[in-house]
Amino acid sequence: MRTTRPVLLAALAAVTTLALAACGDTAEEEPAAATGESGGIATIVIGASPTPHAEILEFVQENLAEDAGFTLDIIEYTDYVQPNVQLAEGELDANFFQHLPYFEAEVAEKGYDFAHFDGVHIEPYGIYSETVTSLDELPDGAQVGVPNDPSNQARALELLESEGLFTLADVEDPTIFDVADNPKDIELVELEAAQLVRSLQDLDAAVVNGNYALEADLNPAEDAIVLESGEGNPFANLVAVRSEDVEDPALVALDEALRSDEVRAFIEERWPAGEVVPAF
Repeated sequence: MRTTRPVLLAALAAVTTLALAACGDTAEEEPAAATGESGGIATIVIGASPTPHAEILEFVQENLAEDAGFTLDIIEYTDYVQPNVQLAEGELDANFFQHLPYFEAEVAEKGYDFAHFDGVHIEPYGIYSETVTSLDELPDGAQVGVPNDPSNQARALELLESEGLFTLADVEDPTIFDVADNPKDIELVELEAAQLVRSLQDLDAAVVNGNYALEADLNPAEDAIVLESGEGNPFANLVAVRSEDVEDPALVALDEALRSDEVRAFIEERWPAGEVVPAF
């Protein structure tokens, strides 16, 4: 029996429809992960401060990532604002630049739906100066720079208080307005954290975040007048992700790699004087 052309076309259309429907069913059964994939290896786009965060991530990429089933696309940021903005907007899968108090302050203030993994390392704060070698040498009315964001400012003020420059009111997160007793009439100058190390020539001293000191070729263990203790320090830097992605297998694998014996050994060898301290 001869089949007419219209019947053949109808049959082909039916087969094509069934094939497309089958493909659609398969896609629905396999939801996409938070990270992109290339050749079976998950690609994690992660934002990081250049030092030490990006250096640590580069070590992971070169030595641990392939065996763990992921690859890293590392994007460096020199500020503390954009990494969280870009994570919230979906431009990043994760970021690695902040400690827990800063993370919590950002989430509370801006409503980010973020989660985080455990701390990887601590960067002890240091007090630096180009004019004095001891805090005892600071003149009356000295200008001392501190970060202008709440969590880092509280940390800086508590370090200055511990060195006897002034006393603070008994509040949970002190600001420059909570100085209760200031015998040397210290003038506290608020600046963005990244600007403090660049403004040392204009200040008598400044409290500088460890990563910015390292980026400016300062050795915290040698160049700081005072260096914050790493022992029992709550300001461990961590990987932040969107809450929906916290169980993503590639991100979990990255977290495990960052808190591995290999990374601990790298940190201790790369920063042997305690400029960066493992937090695990």
